[in-house]
Amino acid sequence: MSETIDETLDKWGKKTEELGFTICGCRGKVVKTEDGKRHFELECKSKEDREQVASIFEEEVILRVNPKVILEDTPPVEPPAAAPVTES
Repeated sequence: MSETIDETLDKWGKKTEELGFTICGCRGKVVKTEDGKRHFELECKSKEDREQVASIFEEEVILRVNPKVILEDTPPVEPPAAAPVTES
């Protein structure tokens, strides 16, 4: 029997909370507070790594919903190549 996308997302979300994630060399995890709210906590090896993550969050964060995605076998995501700067 196949699980629903909601079941898959719930299972993946629990794995992410348990195992954590890495972004720009910083190890992150989702932490749940006593009042049930969740937030990210990141531990970075250097100030430069910390500043890079902070800069990304300040600049732009894109959140997408894709119900067709299969999260179990998702390969690591490579950062996109820098777009060339063009003057208008």
